[in-house]
Amino acid sequence: MSVETERKFLVTGSFRECVTSTYHIVQGYLCRDATRSVRVRIRNTEAFLTIKGPSSPDGLSRFEWEQRLDPKDAYRMLAFCLPGVVDKHRYLVPYEGHVFEVDEFHGSNEGLVIAEVELSDANEEVLLPPFLGKEVTGDERYYNARLSVCPFSEWKEEDNKDASHF
Repeated sequence: MSVETERKFLVTGSFRECVTSTYHIVQGYLCRDATRSVRVRIRNTEAFLTIKGPSSPDGLSRFEWEQRLDPKDAYRMLAFCLPGVVDKHRYLVPYEGHVFEVDEFHGSNEGLVIAEVELSDANEEVLLPPFLGKEVTGDERYYNARLSVCPFSEWKEEDNKDASHF
């Protein structure tokens, strides 16, 4: 068991020239509420079951437990998930000692591009690459579990004015 500490940002600039790895991710939720989420994720040919607890008040950290799954089992488990699958490509972009995970969403979240950076603790200093826009750490609208039920395509214009249609 561990605590995940990360910051999230909207992506407003070009990042593709710095990408070192790319993954296709499909994920569904067996449970998603204010206190926990239980996720089935398929990343290329790997699969995982992940449990996340509630976020800290500042949105920077939360409990996370992850276990590998047989991909065949994970595909079967998707049938038991709540409606609303998240489909995205994840790009790994190293920058100044950190790796930024840039998620480009598809389907009902098409047009949304978010970057996350994991930190060793909430006070860790991180230099931000120029392709980042507004910080959205702690904004629950940008949590994948929330995007699975309230997708980006259904947001009102005033809700997505800061998000790029990159």
